Amino acid sequence: MANKCEKLAIHGGQKAIKKPFKRYNSIGLEEVEAAKLVIESGVLSQYLGCWDDDFYGGPKVQQFERECEAYFGVKHAITVNSWTSGLVAAVGAIGVEPGDEIIVTPWTMCASATAILHWNAIPIFADIESETFCLDLASVEANITSKTKAIMAVDIFGHSADMDILMSLAQKYDLKVISDTAQAPGALYHGKYAGTLADIGGYSLNYHKHIHTGEGGILVTNDDELAERMQLIRNHAEAVVEDKGVTNLNNMIGHNFRLGEIECAIGIEQLKKLKDIVQTRQCVAERLTEGLQNLPGLRVPVIKKDCTHVYYIYPLILDIEGLGVSRASIVEALEAEGVTGLVSGYANIHTLPMYQNKIAYGSGGFPWTSEVCRRNVEYGKGICPVAEDLHNSTFIGLELCLYEMSDNDISLVISAFIKVWNNVDSLKTKSL
Repeated sequence: MANKCEKLAIHGGQKAIKKPFKRYNSIGLEEVEAAKLVIESGVLSQYLGCWDDDFYGGPKVQQFERECEAYFGVKHAITVNSWTSGLVAAVGAIGVEPGDEIIVTPWTMCASATAILHWNAIPIFADIESETFCLDLASVEANITSKTKAIMAVDIFGHSADMDILMSLAQKYDLKVISDTAQAPGALYHGKYAGTLADIGGYSLNYHKHIHTGEGGILVTNDDELAERMQLIRNHAEAVVEDKGVTNLNNMIGHNFRLGEIECAIGIEQLKKLKDIVQTRQCVAERLTEGLQNLPGLRVPVIKKDCTHVYYIYPLILDIEGLGVSRASIVEALEAEGVTGLVSGYANIHTLPMYQNKIAYGSGGFPWTSEVCRRNVEYGKGICPVAEDLHNSTFIGLELCLYEMSDNDISLVISAFIKVWNNVDSLKTKSL
């Protein structure tokens, strides 16, 4: 381990980590063989965009969906070609009307909010709490109005939002809940899988997620009607509703959100690995926590009671005032030591130009400037103070999603942190 006598690499010393870590790759021979068999069959997709037995896709699509249902313990699993598509389908399925408001976190990938705009509904950003970085439920309730239709909770970094309280809140105000669990497949909340406790939930199959098919997503629900509506939106709803006997035409503008046979064949094999992948990721995180938890001015991840964390990102909080140096100086020093995959801040998507200028569809500010939007919605800086402070000054993370870390790699990362902390005084020339 590092000692105080070691000169920091940023000041000309030797790097703690001298070679890059192996990139994360969960694809093996099983997936290669599964894809090969599909290619050899010649059936790369079997969807028909009309009412037919093949409306629901080919054999691998349906097998993957059935196995996801069994794994996650849900009535319905619906594959889509991306998790962004999944969010669009979910928002449409709940019957959102133009001008309805959906409360969402600013700490998420931008698609969580743009899926709301897709249906001409209005994203309303609630603040986050600083332990799990999920929605702060007091802020959620403070943002509920007569126009609120739903809450979109994001299980950010791999830890579930507080679903018991969230669902109680939704019941109190007659709201739907969508759980964006893109980063947390396999995480548990009170013994149930994250994503399965909301009206609609689901997971990303993007290439750097825990399991992946390159691109793709899985929607999950226990509601028969919502499942049917998401299946329709996935596959050209407007061409299907008449023959299928669907009478509720709300948001039945369909898309091609279909995931192919190759991807689903890969997904079947990936799903078998999820438990082991999660356990491996948790072991890495536990080692990191053991090595870093006693460093002054550094808060390691918080895991709520009866929950598990699956560590898409390993989140840390800096006590900038106590350390006496800026986050930028800390990050620069760690990167100089060879620490890769550092996240400095996260999202705050309410500060993106689209929201600051309120320009989405066309150049005239639709939907905010139209009669669809029934009040003046503010996206100014300061509406989510906890999220903004974390992003601007105190949050750093390690992207465990990007690397496969051996025991030696973990030790090197810990050593790099200790080295920087032992020599933090030498960074104080870079003022806050």
